[in-house]
Amino acid sequence: MTAAPQWINGLMDTLGAPGAGLAIALENLFPPLPSEVILPLAGFAASTGQMHLWAALLWTTAGSVIGALALYGVGALLGRDRTVAIAARLPLVKTSDIEKTEAWFLRHGTKAVFFGRMIPIFRSLISVPAGVERMPLPVFLGLTTLGSALWNTVFVMAGYTLGANWTQVTDLVSTYSKIVLALAAVAVVAFLAVRLLRRPTSSEVSESS
Repeated sequence: MTAAPQWINGLMDTLGAPGAGLAIALENLFPPLPSEVILPLAGFAASTGQMHLWAALLWTTAGSVIGALALYGVGALLGRDRTVAIAARLPLVKTSDIEKTEAWFLRHGTKAVFFGRMIPIFRSLISVPAGVERMPLPVFLGLTTLGSALWNTVFVMAGYTLGANWTQVTDLVSTYSKIVLALAAVAVVAFLAVRLLRRPTSSEVSESS
């Protein structure tokens, strides 16, 4: 069973629902922080009367939006040219890959932002390309708020319903997070493998010259 880090308990004890919102904002900026702990714990706190349920839902959603907006700002400040220049320096990454990713985001960006709010790690990172591509801010805020509200409500309500057994939620989401990360790792390995296999050998290079 997963226990809550003491600093999260401290924030909620001191600030109540705004403390839960602050913890979620920090989780968006630093993805390794455990949202699967913060949200059910906020629900449990609401079930004990430490905070109102609606306040827990509103403040955690506000924290999600604020954190996502900060990362959107990072992407907007970097801009397309800087992002392409940085990515182009990475090994095995081609400019054509970046352009394909950009084209994909332009076609599917709204769905990516909305559903990305429900995928661990990516729920934070998806805000950066949204900023790079300058997705209209009202659209970004609307999709982020809706996706975050759905995700947060499910886990806050789970903690509220389970009460003292709220840690059962964290174990389930922890397994989900590990599966997502494993799939992402497989995708990265597959990408690198394809890139290495497609690299021309020294003999091929000399023949072409």
